[in-house]
Amino acid sequence: MIQVAVMGFGTIGSGVAEVIDINREGILKATGRELHVKYILDLRNFPGNKYEDRIVHDFEKIVSDPEIRIVVETMGGVHPAYDFTKACLEAGKHVVTSNKAVVEDCGTELLEIARKHHVNYLFEASVGGGIPLIRPLTESLRGEKILEIQGILNGTTNYILSKMNREGQTFEEALRTAQELGYAEKNPEADVMGHDTCRKIVILSMLATGKEAKYRDVHCEGITGITPTDFAYAKKLGMAVKLVGTSRMGGSRAGIFVCPMLVPADSPLYAVNDVYNAVMVNGRTLGKVMFYGSGAGKLPTANAVVSDVVEILGHLQENMPFGWTSEKLPLADFEDQEFRYFVRFKGQYGNRIEEIRAAFDPEKVIELPEYPEEFAILSAKMSEERFQRKQKAFEGVLQVIRC
Repeated sequence: MIQVAVMGFGTIGSGVAEVIDINREGILKATGRELHVKYILDLRNFPGNKYEDRIVHDFEKIVSDPEIRIVVETMGGVHPAYDFTKACLEAGKHVVTSNKAVVEDCGTELLEIARKHHVNYLFEASVGGGIPLIRPLTESLRGEKILEIQGILNGTTNYILSKMNREGQTFEEALRTAQELGYAEKNPEADVMGHDTCRKIVILSMLATGKEAKYRDVHCEGITGITPTDFAYAKKLGMAVKLVGTSRMGGSRAGIFVCPMLVPADSPLYAVNDVYNAVMVNGRTLGKVMFYGSGAGKLPTANAVVSDVVEILGHLQENMPFGWTSEKLPLADFEDQEFRYFVRFKGQYGNRIEEIRAAFDPEKVIELPEYPEEFAILSAKMSEERFQRKQKAFEGVLQVIRC
């Protein structure tokens, strides 16, 4: 029997204990080993809970117990999750986590410690919730040159945008609904400002390239400025507004960024709604594949955590080749990235035809009868630097969304 400790008994941590119990027979049949949760670390007590006899409050009980072979970290935040994870790896214990903040911020160091001590540090659940994503990317596509990764990686923002699209709600109204349903935190900043998506696309980029990057070096925008009016124009164009994380890795430098984008109807991301996530991977010989599923939720995310635990059962005595090194991933300047631009202007197009054509060479002009005091264009493709330079010369710009 392999003894497991769970650190953090919130939504995901409690789900991990449940999934191990629910899938006990299947795990035993697949691996020949039985899993048992011996300790659950949390500051709280859980009277009446079926696992209350396993609750401990002292981390030392876990790290010093030689019976504990695998530790699951679902605490959230960087500290003390990083400190506890480091101590467990140095004690020769395997660690599995769903904590994207620790993986992105401290993963390089923790992966190296795991290699040094012949244990494993795995984090399938840190990106995409319950979607099997990291293992296919690092195992099934091993040796393939990944040219681009693009995805909807945050269920909260996707739900908010879906609500705004379908029901015409404002951002504030849709956010409030998401909070009432438990999809958004009381403080939703990490989600709505794009930081959560940014950490995830950086993790995927590091896994795809084997090199280190930091989310603080990546251009990141959120969805707080998106309005119902933008969706009216998007529908006219046959497009949808999505918060998208992108990593373009075809050149010598990776172009990584997060921003709201207009997604055309022929894109697989167009129909990804509510709390679902989807990631498109474009490989040099593979072409495009998409991973789609529940991006959050107690049992789906816990299942991804337990899948890592099961993977470790076949490698208890060795470190699996996985992750990235401390070599820095060269990043392209965001100003060099190319897009088409959806731009809303105050006024009437008929009064500004020549200057708009000269600056933006628009592919389309959109005028909606319900908004007679404004119009929008979809520009020709150009670099971010060129667009920003031209935009500064114009008054009355109401909105810009990349495409």
